[in-house]
Amino acid sequence: MVQLLEMNEGEDTIMRVSTLKLFFIDALKSLKRNKTISTAAAATVAATLFILGVCLLVLLNVRTGISDVRSKVQVQVYFKDDITIDQQKNALNKLTDVPGIKSIKYESKSDALSKFKNQLGNDNKTLVEGMDTRNPMPNSYVVSVTDSDYASGVVKALKNKNGSSIDGIEKVQDGRELINKISTITNTVQWVGIVIFIILAGVSLFLIGNTIKLTVYSRRREIGIMKYIGATDWFIRLPFVIEGMLIGLAGAIVTIVVVYNLYRVFFNRIRSSFLTMNIIDPSYVLTVMSWEFVLAGMFIGALGSIVVIRKFLDV
Repeated sequence: MVQLLEMNEGEDTIMRVSTLKLFFIDALKSLKRNKTISTAAAATVAATLFILGVCLLVLLNVRTGISDVRSKVQVQVYFKDDITIDQQKNALNKLTDVPGIKSIKYESKSDALSKFKNQLGNDNKTLVEGMDTRNPMPNSYVVSVTDSDYASGVVKALKNKNGSSIDGIEKVQDGRELINKISTITNTVQWVGIVIFIILAGVSLFLIGNTIKLTVYSRRREIGIMKYIGATDWFIRLPFVIEGMLIGLAGAIVTIVVVYNLYRVFFNRIRSSFLTMNIIDPSYVLTVMSWEFVLAGMFIGALGSIVVIRKFLDV
């Protein structure tokens, strides 16, 4: 009896595998018959996933950059020209009580001018002509903090109760404004990417749906016979779902190849220009994003098929 049950289970498994194989072959034949519209549907899926991939890479790199910038934020404490030694010591004492400070470095007028010259480069030397004799740069403290959140503590420590700077301090400048601007740009890119993705996903569903409609129409007689002999709804739907998933898979493969190669070129150019810049490695596209593309593509394909079949077939 046990052997008989095991034989029946084994036969059921073989039948299921054979049925899936039959559905798969059937889906490939259908795609070949409707080659033009199937290619258009796969191309639209690829375009949809390409937009998604570009937005994801931009967001990941910007967030990585923001984290890097946050850990390297410096607060510049500029002194007045007539600051006294006691006032300078008072400012230093206030800073030592602020949490999150990595280092406090004194930067002289001459050091500040040298740094400014290096930033301008050789092409803009004319802009700093005459500054050596009459240096406009102020003396300052350069305060490095462990995270940009601690920058506000530095600013607050050097303010009086009425909001003005303490004696001897001209201005306190932190890097939070840059981080806020980058965050705003990141959010804008994110929402624009989401809108474009939704639009292209809708177009993909429409094209995949039309592909499935052509297949259903060409096989309407066969489907009618299957329904008449008692085939289940999912037995009828599954070949079309597989067909949609294959279209999505084809689009995903195209996207992986295009995104990887384009991003690799971008990475190599940026890396050679900005050696200290921390950006996502191209291998991330193959190891992580490729699976996301495949799953997203097959999901779009399956969804398009299911929606169309539900409306088109009275099953």
